[in-house]
Amino acid sequence: MEGIVHKTVNVNGINIHIAEKGEGPLIFFIHGFPNLWYSWRNQITYLASHGYHCVAPDLRGFGDTDVPAIAISYTTLHVVGDLIGLLDTIASDEEKVFVVGHDWGAMIAWSLCLYRPDRVKAVVNLSVAFTPRNPKTKPLDVLRAVYGNDYYICRFQELGDIESEFAQIGTERVLKEFLTYTKPGPLYLPKGKAFGNPIDSPITLPSWLSEEEFNYYVTKYTKTGFTGALNYYRNLDLNWELTAPWTGAEIKVPVKFIVGDLDLTYNAPGSKDYINNGGFKRFVPLLEDVVVIDGAGHFLNEERADEINQHIYAFFSKF
Repeated sequence: MEGIVHKTVNVNGINIHIAEKGEGPLIFFIHGFPNLWYSWRNQITYLASHGYHCVAPDLRGFGDTDVPAIAISYTTLHVVGDLIGLLDTIASDEEKVFVVGHDWGAMIAWSLCLYRPDRVKAVVNLSVAFTPRNPKTKPLDVLRAVYGNDYYICRFQELGDIESEFAQIGTERVLKEFLTYTKPGPLYLPKGKAFGNPIDSPITLPSWLSEEEFNYYVTKYTKTGFTGALNYYRNLDLNWELTAPWTGAEIKVPVKFIVGDLDLTYNAPGSKDYINNGGFKRFVPLLEDVVVIDGAGHFLNEERADEINQHIYAFFSKF
């Protein structure tokens, strides 16, 4: 991580930690769950060496950024507000910037494009495709109908419930379970049964995540706990209510989308058809490329760092 500079920036009423390196056009990296800015370490190093100013924040509730206490302080409007505040502070001379998102970070990047397309030059999003707002059905109703109440997002809804289970399992074990989840099917967390594995059963870290790297995550989550991160999921229905003005709106910035063929998001019902057969393109008309990486799972920016680096560089080099 040599040469990466860490700063704390006060914007939108909170202190936000950012990691940055390099000079040139700005690339804004937005992480997901249970990741941190740190999940972009390989991209930051590579793209900074190729003429870009790379900036990766810890989103509100994560890592070394403030953790607002109230659950409804984690809507996409709050988080996009944080990002605009950061851009106004660290890139005030750049009208538009490049954006890369993964998982929840991809969802936030889509929201950034909807709310403030005037600030985005182009996007590379990983794992989570843009899906238009359904004005007739709330997201949680859909998830419960399709997957049931043991589905991980449904289990995350009650404040303190899953946190108490995670406390019994232990931070290190919980993070290992998430970061080593490689099944293409949905993740279930039945009450009292954790991840379905005996709590003392060994878990081997994947080749792309060393013990030292994994311990970075453990250290940060030991400090913050999981509540801030889980509050993103707790605002799915509130986000749906707040974004009614954008019903039917399209993503009007150039986009490249990358997903692993073993990613649970890609294997969700209807997802492959939507992404590959015109549905995605209809709502993202400037979608230039969809890349499906064989044998890759959910955390592909770490798992396939070299490939992702080259995809990002090749796409942004065109602008």
